[in-house]
Order: sequence, then C-alpha cells, then structure tokens
Amino acid sequence: MKKFLDENFLLQTETARTLYHDYAKHMPIIDYHNHLIPEQIAEDKQFENITQVWLYGDHYKWRAMRTFGVDEYYITGGASDWEKFEKWAETVPYTLRNPLYHWTHLELQRYFDIHDLLSPATAKKIWDECNAKLQTKEYSVLGLLKKMNVKTLCTTDDPLDNLEFHQKIKASGIDLVVLPAFRPDKAMNADDVAGLNQYIDKLAAIVEKPITDYQEYLAALKSRHDFFVENGASVSDHGLEQIYAEDYTEEEVAQIFLKIRNGEAVTKEENLKFKSAMLFQFALWDHERGWVQQYHLGAIRNNNDRLLSSLGPDTGFDSIGDFSQGRQLSKFLNKLDAGNKLAKTILYNLNPADNELMATMIGNYQDGTVAGKVQWGSGWWFLDQKDGMIKQINALSNMGLLSQFVGMLTDSRSFLSFPRHEYFRRILCDLFGTDIENGEIPNDIKLVSQLVENICYNNAKAYFSF
Repeated sequence: MKKFLDENFLLQTETARTLYHDYAKHMPIIDYHNHLIPEQIAEDKQFENITQVWLYGDHYKWRAMRTFGVDEYYITGGASDWEKFEKWAETVPYTLRNPLYHWTHLELQRYFDIHDLLSPATAKKIWDECNAKLQTKEYSVLGLLKKMNVKTLCTTDDPLDNLEFHQKIKASGIDLVVLPAFRPDKAMNADDVAGLNQYIDKLAAIVEKPITDYQEYLAALKSRHDFFVENGASVSDHGLEQIYAEDYTEEEVAQIFLKIRNGEAVTKEENLKFKSAMLFQFALWDHERGWVQQYHLGAIRNNNDRLLSSLGPDTGFDSIGDFSQGRQLSKFLNKLDAGNKLAKTILYNLNPADNELMATMIGNYQDGTVAGKVQWGSGWWFLDQKDGMIKQINALSNMGLLSQFVGMLTDSRSFLSFPRHEYFRRILCDLFGTDIENGEIPNDIKLVSQLVENICYNNAKAYFSF
C-alpha cells in the first residue's frame, strides 16, 4: 500500500518519478490567469491567521462546507476566524475523493511543512502552527509566492481600474513580475441596462469626456486599453457563457447604444448584436497590440437568486452550463482570421462535453506564424482536478500537439493555491511515464523531459513574451 501524499504522490512509475523530480519539479511558475488582489501584493500583506489566507474568498471550500451542512454564519458570516477554520476542519475528512482533499493537504505540506491530516482532532495544533509561521516575514504574500518559485503573475482587472497597485509593485523593484489583464465583460453587459449605464458614466468620468454615442464609447474604452498597455498589460480575458458572433451593422449597434444610454430595454436580438460588436472590437485591439486573448466559456453564474441577493456574486453558486459553443466560436474566430486580425488566443471550456470540440477547433486557426497560436487552455474551474486534467491532456494529445501547450494556471483568489501547478505537473509526468513504460512512446528521457519542461514553463514564457 502506498503512503498518502508522499514524494511520489500520483507518480505511478519509476519513469514518471524521474520526469517529475529531475525536471518538472524545479521549473519556475508563470501564472497567467488568476484573481489575486494586487493591493495585497503591493503591500506585501501579512495575514493574521490561516483562515484569512485560506478560507476568505475561496468558494470551492464554501460549496463543500454548505453541502456538509455548515451554516452560512461559519462560512461567510460573522463567526470568528477560528470558528470558520474549525468548521472547515470538520468538513475536510468528508471531502475524500474531492480534489479539495488533495489541495488542502498539499497546501499544508508545501507552505507550512505540516504533514498531519486536517480534522477536528488536529485542527487546534494546525491552527497554532500555521498562525505562528504566518507572523514571520517568510510568510508574507511575497514570501508565499517565493516559496512556490512564482516568477510572473497576471491578475484580472476591469478597464476602469487605475492600476495604482500594479504601478507600486513595479516601482518597488521586487523580483516578481505582476501584470494586469484587461477584462471588459462589464463594458458589454447589456443584460443590465441600468448597470451598464452606471459603468459608462464611471468611464466618462475617468476619461473626462462625455459618452453619448457608440463611437465615443469605443474611443473611451480604447483609451483604457492603451492605458493597460502603458502599464505592462499584454493579456485580455473574458468570462462568457458563449462566444457572441451575431451579424450586425455599425449603424445597428450605434442605435442600440443610444437605446442603452436612454435607459430603454433592448431586445434579445439587440443584446446579442451589441455583445457581438463589442467582443469583436476588443479582439481587434488585442491583435493590434500583439496581446494574448483568453475566453473562458460555459459557466452559468449566480444560479441562486436568494443567496446572490444576500452574499453577492462569486460566492459559490455557479455551475457548468450546456451552451452551444461550436458554431458561434468558429464564426467569431473565422471573421478575425479572414482579416488577418486574429491575436494569439486561449480557449477554455467548462463543460467537459466540449473537450473534443475545443481540441479540434484550435487546429482550424493555426497559421504557422506562432507555435500553438490558438491554444486550448488547461482544465478550468470544475475541471481543474485529476480527472479533468487527464481528459484535457488526452484530448489535446489525440487531436493537436500537446508539446505546444502553455500549461497550467491557478485561476485562484488565494495565495496558497500554487500547488495546483505541482498537481498538474505530477499528472503530466505520470501520463508520459506510463506511456514510456508501456512502450507507447520511446524511452527517450532527453526528448520527453524537454517536452515536460516546455509545457510546465518554457512554452508559456515564449508564448506570452512577458
């Protein structure tokens, strides 16, 4: 019987162990998509206790606790940090076979050198030991990132953000690159006309120009895109149910925008045309600047109206959607490609039923100008676990070139989430190692180890040109 979470965790063969321990393990990390808070990096925040760094904002854990029957008071409510940690410790033993069980104990090991299993019996000991270490400089935000050998981060930022904390980080001269990523989803959200008008008013105040028509709106948003460029951005990101690629004319969109500014409701057709026009325009700017554009597709967000009203968005009430992806995605990419305006692109799907669709779609728009120009991103959100990663890697291997893959990211709000890169790397090495020992690929460690190192780090470094 193998020991739980030892040095050979997930590595089933001797070759896999060689690939991981001698090659993958030591590669630095480029985390090109996450939701970390730039202010906490700029201030090199020192967390008071493990709950603050581990449970605040982590809706993966919140969902598990709710399912276990924990009252919201101990999750996002007014309970003390110790009480919240105690309830998480009660929940953890019952997360067996959920990736949270692996992640929880990987994080305790890698950051705190704690090998005890978290449970009510060990909770106080682990709480005290983690909190004592968190008071030391080694466990500040920058210390935590250094422990994981993180070299580059891309946060997720709204066009209206003034990026002051990114500027402070850069001015500090620290040995860590933290770059903003342009996420303009709110700027095209005509589902909520009143909310969109409030957004446009804020934008007008920032650019110090009135926004009364569509062209003025585009000009204002373009100035924010340029501002992000000035602050080091070279990545955009969109979180959408599906790609919008309806046919429209500029005159139609201009009229729709006037309706929005007048506070009038737009029809479903008008909404889709407006979103399609905006999404296409963003893509043109990304190409013009040589950016990488990312599209996260397929989530049904904020399903629970009752709890959305009391807790707000991003609190653990999202799920996989069953949207049709292929036709509109192809139409969107084809329109950009036809004008030679298709930027480097990464596609992420949340519904595993779309795996082979994505794996084959990316091959339609490779043009030889950039290795792996159009990427199918790593297992995302509900799919960033062992089964999801293996399926993504296998589909990409079967229908594309795994060798050109830009690898893993955290997509996380926690500074303790970086062992997810290790999790991915162990799974990757196990797949290669098993193939070698089964005689399915050559026993050429020099070749295979180079592919592993590329997928873990080198491909992303070359692709993003940070």
